[in-house]
Amino acid sequence: MINKSEISIIGGSGHVGFPLGLVFSSSGFKVKLIDKNQKNNNLINSGVNPYLEEGSKKLLAKMLKLKRIFATKQLEHIKTSKFIIICLGTPIDNKLKPKIKDFLNFFHLLKKYINRDQIIIIRSSVYPGISEKVYKIIKNKNENLSYCPERIVQGKSLIELPKISQLIAGKNNKAINESANLFKKICKKIIKVSIIEAELVKLFSNAYRYVHFAISNQFFMICKNNNLNFFKIRDIMKDGYHRNAHIPLSGFTAGPCLLKDTMQLSSFFNNNFSLGHAAMKINQEMPEFIIKNLSKKIDLKGKTIGLLGLSFKGESDDIRDSLSIKLLKYLKRKKIKTFYSDEFYKMSGNLKKKDLIKKSNIIIICAPHKAYKKLHIPKDKIIIDVWGLRSKKI
Repeated sequence: MINKSEISIIGGSGHVGFPLGLVFSSSGFKVKLIDKNQKNNNLINSGVNPYLEEGSKKLLAKMLKLKRIFATKQLEHIKTSKFIIICLGTPIDNKLKPKIKDFLNFFHLLKKYINRDQIIIIRSSVYPGISEKVYKIIKNKNENLSYCPERIVQGKSLIELPKISQLIAGKNNKAINESANLFKKICKKIIKVSIIEAELVKLFSNAYRYVHFAISNQFFMICKNNNLNFFKIRDIMKDGYHRNAHIPLSGFTAGPCLLKDTMQLSSFFNNNFSLGHAAMKINQEMPEFIIKNLSKKIDLKGKTIGLLGLSFKGESDDIRDSLSIKLLKYLKRKKIKTFYSDEFYKMSGNLKKKDLIKKSNIIIICAPHKAYKKLHIPKDKIIIDVWGLRSKKI
């Protein structure tokens, strides 16, 4: 029997599904987090966050105590849920094309468990047209398909969900209206759009940000090649001139969404998204550029490089598509002795930041963790800061 106050989230132990489940459970729903990652499921059920998510520790403990949330890998648990929200990853392959086969195959499996009264909600970033393909797979069992994309900054879901607008699209009025009523419980504003509009808004948003960051990274490279300080020039650009107020800082622009969604958009546009490809080239080449630029100034033979930060962004433990990891691999190929440290992500070989500084000749701030901003680094060390986190830079 269907429970109107029950939600199943597929990919529920992931970075998108877990915080969404917490927010819905805190709004009175019973939430089932369904995920193949049994390690994360066990952590959640024992009250331990599987990764960093601001404000989630106390909320998880409270929801577990109230028995409003639990994690499982058993897909059949969806049978009693009114709402089924899909938060599966949609990666790209090594040719930068969307990998849609596994995503679509999942719905052939899901079809075995759903019934006509449930509301199926896709929340993943998808290649335009994928929602229509999903509908063709499940329509004989359920026609209530909606697309309600996630647009949250990772790690800030509990803060952002109540504040930002939620796009609602669907194949029929029931799917649209039921999904809208659901998200009204946790979101400030609902915007009803067509499915293709929702799919493109999601991809356009991430591609816009990716290109925006690439502009600053290109400016950073130009300054480096001319022994100029990009951060000083950026400050002058903004000073008393509002048109430049939103120019971003440079940095290792990466993570699981920006590049992927830019390339999904390019595939949709028959690989003619030249601006997106230019942005990818600039952003992805930042690690290699740093080392090549450095080698023009000093002989790296016999030097030791220390990498501060392995995650793809500051105050995060997520290394998916991290350019810090790409830099680490590049340095190993060049046979340059390298140490690494991170405030949140731990892997074999990690050093404490103070030990890394002591043992390294050159310090590269790869992720802008707050702990690095006022970290004491002796004057005889070379500091490379692509983020503008510190005042001492070369």
